[in-house]
Amino acid sequence: MNRRATTRRNFLKMSAALGAAPWIVPSSVFGAKAPSNRVNVAHLGMGGRANSLVGMFVRHDDVQILAICDCFAHRREEMRDKLNAKYGGDVVKAYADFREVLSRDDVDAVVIATPDHWHVPLAIAAARTGKDMYVEKPLGVCMSWAERLRSELQAAKRVFQYGTQQRSNTAFRTACELVRNGYIGEIQRVEAWCPDMSTQFDGFNVKPYGSTEPAELPEGFDYDMWLGPAPEKPYTVDRCTPLGAYHIYDYALGFIAGWGAHPLDIAQWGLGRDHTSPVYYTGTGKIPAGGLCDSIESWDVHCEYEDGLPIRFMGSRVAEPIVSTYRKWGDHGTTFFGSDGWVSVDRSGMITNPPALADVQLKADDLRLKVSEGQERDFIDCVKSREETISPIESAVRSDAISHLSDLAIRVDRPIRWDPRHERVVDDPGAAQRLHRPLRQPWNLDKPMVTDGWEG
Repeated sequence: MNRRATTRRNFLKMSAALGAAPWIVPSSVFGAKAPSNRVNVAHLGMGGRANSLVGMFVRHDDVQILAICDCFAHRREEMRDKLNAKYGGDVVKAYADFREVLSRDDVDAVVIATPDHWHVPLAIAAARTGKDMYVEKPLGVCMSWAERLRSELQAAKRVFQYGTQQRSNTAFRTACELVRNGYIGEIQRVEAWCPDMSTQFDGFNVKPYGSTEPAELPEGFDYDMWLGPAPEKPYTVDRCTPLGAYHIYDYALGFIAGWGAHPLDIAQWGLGRDHTSPVYYTGTGKIPAGGLCDSIESWDVHCEYEDGLPIRFMGSRVAEPIVSTYRKWGDHGTTFFGSDGWVSVDRSGMITNPPALADVQLKADDLRLKVSEGQERDFIDCVKSREETISPIESAVRSDAISHLSDLAIRVDRPIRWDPRHERVVDDPGAAQRLHRPLRQPWNLDKPMVTDGWEG
């Protein structure tokens, strides 16, 4: 997914496509002959990425979307009407308050595609009300919330799928299998990179770094609910847009997490390190001065695992002159360098050196990674089987830690040492405090998350 797909132009294109898409299941599927093992789903959040996810889920004949929830009335109502037109009846309900959705006993699972600061609170609420969940990346705005979600999921025995859909792509799986089975020799280092904030302003047709002028609220928009646990700030025209939601630090870490989750996840998967994270972080980055956007704009972070293996994590401006020396430039990707060659992978495909690596056929006794026909399909299947998804909560917490600790090292301007066993910063209490954020009242992770809950 190109992040520019969240512009209004592309949002409208996606909405139009949904209205006529041939892969949407006909209403006859959900009549008297509906599958007995159908999964009933609710979608929380109806922005640009959420529109894509609706399209992904609605095409499966063993899925029924029952509810749509969003703080913008026009978004939820338009999607409700499109889906009901396809289902042929008043099947899908639109909600302004997620608590009403979670109180429904007939909802089996939720798809969470809100701004990042809502991901974990909504996921915890879903777990406590017995819902399985598909959660877009990144997990959220601080590590303590993510760790809390993991414990809540374990207690509730809920199925979790992380929206790092590259694991469901053949090229990424093949690249990781080459690495895991030793076809590039002993791993020497890894590079991971992704778009930085500079890619955004043309796509959203705004000036850096967003307007700070207070503005009137749009009709039908619940701004207080949109803010939720985030600090209360004046509304501006750029605040509650994809630009603001991705790059204002109150709501997100920026692309160091929102896009970085993808190449970092593949680095972890290829190295077989879903259970851990690097132990050392040092780097540089630029934080904008002025305007709304105050997440890290551009970055270059050097990390190191406990065994000394280095990984370099970069924004696209830093990465382009480096990556271009050995492969055709693409604004995102993961490269594994070994003693016998290298393999690099992005959404355009896999590149190897020597080229013959691309033709390697795995042996019968080689390790094979899980095959997924699609991130949403894998989730649906696991909701039924209760098996672990291709992108489980542990992998999400551990790969997100790289983004959070990279952000932390830049913001405190000193190296960060991390203990992955106990998941804590080593010998730096000031830095450690930054891995938690308080929630604006009445939102509170310690209170019951039901329709009449969330009271301070």
